[in-house]
Amino acid sequence: MKRLVWLTGIILATVALLFGVNVILNKAQEPAKASKAGNSTLTIYNWGDYIDPSLIQKFEKQTGYRVNYETFDSNEAMITKIKQGGTNYDLTVPSDYMIAKMKEEHLLVPLDKSKLTNYKYYDKRFLNQSFDKGNKYSLPYFWGTLGIVYNDKYVKASEVQTWNDLWDAKWKNSIMLLDSSRDMMGMALASNDDSVNATDTATLAAAKGKLDALMPNVKAIVADEIKMYMVQDEAKIAVDYSGEAATMIDEDSHLHYVVPKGNGNIWFDNIVMPKTVKNKKAAYAFLNFISEPKNAAQNAEYVGYATPNKAAFALLPKALRNDKQWYPSNQQVSKLTVYQNLSPTLTQTYNDLFLEFKMSTKH
Repeated sequence: MKRLVWLTGIILATVALLFGVNVILNKAQEPAKASKAGNSTLTIYNWGDYIDPSLIQKFEKQTGYRVNYETFDSNEAMITKIKQGGTNYDLTVPSDYMIAKMKEEHLLVPLDKSKLTNYKYYDKRFLNQSFDKGNKYSLPYFWGTLGIVYNDKYVKASEVQTWNDLWDAKWKNSIMLLDSSRDMMGMALASNDDSVNATDTATLAAAKGKLDALMPNVKAIVADEIKMYMVQDEAKIAVDYSGEAATMIDEDSHLHYVVPKGNGNIWFDNIVMPKTVKNKKAAYAFLNFISEPKNAAQNAEYVGYATPNKAAFALLPKALRNDKQWYPSNQQVSKLTVYQNLSPTLTQTYNDLFLEFKMSTKH
């Protein structure tokens, strides 16, 4: 009988152990829900490789919070996950137009400025933007531009100083374009000296016509592969974001980046507190931590994007601060515009026009 009881005990213990392991494994597969365990976890939903990992370790050591870090690859993927619910994301990092959209759909929690002790360090030029007046919901994280990447083995800097330079016949079959309707339509609009947020039918049609005229110079229309192609010397010129250009330049010293003179796009990625937040205390602790000048400067050097933190900018190496590729002059910045969140109808118009352009490509 004792042996039977003993065996029964072993069996029950084994079942309990297996059940416990299964529970642990299931929990491990649901990191976004980890903050349910208590107030010791901060769950951040961010772009991939968009923070210095050592800063996360430093934050955990300083505060005692455990950071659960998840990534997304597009604003659309991020907002879909937030809207679906069932997650406990405390902080996320959308781009400008998406912040406006999230506000409209009531997916954000207002920030309590009294708890943002390091808010004072941000450059006023990058606050109070059109997508979030008064920064009611967001805190600047990084900013950048849309511009021209060129290879100095084939192109001189003086030859690509404006968007219209790309239409020169000498660049036949030499240019890589981003597979992005908003950015390529924006480039065409800017080349016509029109707003990158144009809504007038005739203005948009003229931009589409301008794109069509560029086609002989277009070698390919691609997405993330543009970095690889430029590093592998597959094209002389590309249109891409400043941060992507920084990655290319790190791998190939012959590549350079130019913010074209005149109209263009300036973009912002800001940190927000989505309605899924569960640990506000930890969220505010992180916002203050990442806004600390020394931490923000370290993050900017690691990521390669421009910091909106004025005090952090002052701590960057002089060569980086003076590099107009990443930190264009105030005069240049004043001519750049943030993309506005367009209506679904207008968004479809931009997409349709760009699709027509792509379908006419010889590639």
